[in-house]
Amino acid sequence: MRILLACEESQVVTIEMRKLGHEAFSCDLLPCSGGYPEWHLQQDVTELLNQKWDLIIAFPPCTDLCVSGAKHFALKQADGRQQRSIDFFKLFTEVDCDKVAIENPIGIMSNHYRKPDQIIQPYMFGDPVKKSTCLWLKGLPKLVEKNNVEKNVVYYTTKDGKGKQSEWNAKQIVVNGKKCGYNTPEFKKHRSKTFEGIAKAMAMQWAS
Repeated sequence: MRILLACEESQVVTIEMRKLGHEAFSCDLLPCSGGYPEWHLQQDVTELLNQKWDLIIAFPPCTDLCVSGAKHFALKQADGRQQRSIDFFKLFTEVDCDKVAIENPIGIMSNHYRKPDQIIQPYMFGDPVKKSTCLWLKGLPKLVEKNNVEKNVVYYTTKDGKGKQSEWNAKQIVVNGKKCGYNTPEFKKHRSKTFEGIAKAMAMQWAS
């Protein structure tokens, strides 16, 4: 199969597809961090959507769409950022391809497009993390969970003491010995990277 992984600089899903022998390519404006630049198309993905693909899996940026950033919506609506993100998301709903999956966190696209076909969690596929992830599907089955490790998810109490969040949502990560906070490029890559268990499930269930 010829497969496009749109907006995927990490190449996590691309690598799993390549393991199965597919001609899979990641695409992003950023250089890839997955270690296989020969499989990476560093360009505007819109230029590739008119090509023939057997499967497209898209990870459009969620910064202006997900509910976790709702307090900034008024400003993003006023300056047009949110509408541009909505329009970009919808490009993948209109693409001429028989098999399409669009991934995003819980956000406003349930109202601006339609409700997702499925909401999954990393812990459903072997990674002990809670991160609600929506999938909009065309010509593809829902992912079937494998190796549910929900009991192993680690939580911490939020600052306001009102709830608990998965440890993955901690306010900073350490990359090469350096602490990286919310607004750093390293942290944004960390939060957008597809979990390995989900990547393997996408490959095995959609392209095996």
